[in-house]
Amino acid sequence: MTITLDSLEPALSVRQVLTLERVLAGEPEVVAGASHLDRPVRWVHVAEAADVGVMLSGGEMILTTGVLLAGDEEKQAEYVRSLHRAEAAAVVLGLGRAFPAAPAVMRRAAERCGLPMVVLHRPFPFAELTEEVQSRLVRRKFAAVSLSEAVRTELTALITAGAPLQRLLDEVARHSACPVVVTNLAHRVLGTAGERPAVDDVLRDWERIARQAGGTEGDGWIRAELGGRGERWGRILLCGYRGDTATGRLLADRAAEALVLHRMLGGGAACSWEEQSAQSLLTDLVSGIVPARQLLPRARAAGLPVNRRTFVPLVVRDGDTARLDRLLRLLGLPGLVAELADGVTAVLLSLPRDQDADALAAHFATRLRTESGPARTVVAAADPRAAWDDVPAGLREAQHVADAVADSSAVLDLPPVVRLKDVHLRGLIRLLRDDPHVQSFAERELDGLLCEAEEDLLSVLRTYLATGRNKSRTAQLHHVSRPALYRRLEAIQVRLGVDLDDFEQAASVHIALLAHDAQQQ
Repeated sequence: MTITLDSLEPALSVRQVLTLERVLAGEPEVVAGASHLDRPVRWVHVAEAADVGVMLSGGEMILTTGVLLAGDEEKQAEYVRSLHRAEAAAVVLGLGRAFPAAPAVMRRAAERCGLPMVVLHRPFPFAELTEEVQSRLVRRKFAAVSLSEAVRTELTALITAGAPLQRLLDEVARHSACPVVVTNLAHRVLGTAGERPAVDDVLRDWERIARQAGGTEGDGWIRAELGGRGERWGRILLCGYRGDTATGRLLADRAAEALVLHRMLGGGAACSWEEQSAQSLLTDLVSGIVPARQLLPRARAAGLPVNRRTFVPLVVRDGDTARLDRLLRLLGLPGLVAELADGVTAVLLSLPRDQDADALAAHFATRLRTESGPARTVVAAADPRAAWDDVPAGLREAQHVADAVADSSAVLDLPPVVRLKDVHLRGLIRLLRDDPHVQSFAERELDGLLCEAEEDLLSVLRTYLATGRNKSRTAQLHHVSRPALYRRLEAIQVRLGVDLDDFEQAASVHIALLAHDAQQQ
């Protein structure tokens, strides 16, 4: 889209013109069309010709003394009608010799046409008014063009640098000084920017706003469509923009141009805007940095049902995000999917309270593992949550459970949905791995082997304990003879000062090793 000086809507309305100091000196009085004073004024003309309407192109404010209309009521009515047909913004009549008072015929015609008619009770030099208004319009138009180019340059530079969607939206919000929201055609929020409290206020009322998003703009709500090649796929909204409408529309259009280009070029990321939106929300939930209650408006605006629902926090290892999203839609399960880390994906199901959450989660996990071929995919879960505030803790618990499934060889022995009780001691250690007491215990128990030179012995110890102290199996897995394994086990016991044949001492070393391994991940 190319925006030129002529295509920019002016920034002054009839009402604003009437408040100018030079106009107030003429004691203006609105005698007709008072409900149409917000019409934009594109230009101001001084015109006495009775047929001035044929020379207009729309949006002009006409200044006249009516000297050529005096004494002819038909001409007076036709004059007003011609201005209406030409879509003039308003007519201003200077009272004087021609008309000592507002002519009733013109006033009635203007009221019927909805054309603002203003009379000036004091003599007024029209040249001063035209100069004032024209200079203001020109300054604002050139300022708008300058702003347009500045926004375009800044957004293009960000796109060239591979900036994410959020960075572009932050820049648009900085220029517009109001909340900015990007949605898809279903009004699902894909991104927001602006002052956090103001954005949260918008999202809390998003259901109403979304219904109005496709309607008439007003009160600072300005939108621009997103799409290309004849197809729309979203929109950007400036929510409560306080500047003039022309500049707001210009900003929205410039932002839309940049967002379309950003999406066409891949957006500087490997995932779609929808995926980025879900990822941002679920990451904030897991981190706990932002209270869950503050994230509720974002979840609702992102399309997640949140009223009277049961939430099932899941974490999937070795699951493809796109496949998980498709499976949710196939099974008709409302939820959000987002990759938290490489190979670790969070799934938050939102189910009606009268449905069996455990059974539906198990059905989802079974279908997923069936479609995954070799059973490598692990679906970890926390118990269903009835309160939104409990969701972050549930997601963290599910993540701990997923981490506790140490290797793929154990996956075949696990249920479709793995919970904390299924990973036993390993799960407990994962939950406590950041506790300084646990860290100190692990270092104290393994002190003799925690150096690079003893890595081989540490690996032998790990296998020996994982196989239930089976010496034959350990020797086989490390491709050494039984005598060679005995020598290594003896060296381990000497360095640690323990007897691995003693169950309690072996259990203590095993727990320390599990804690050490958990801390390394």
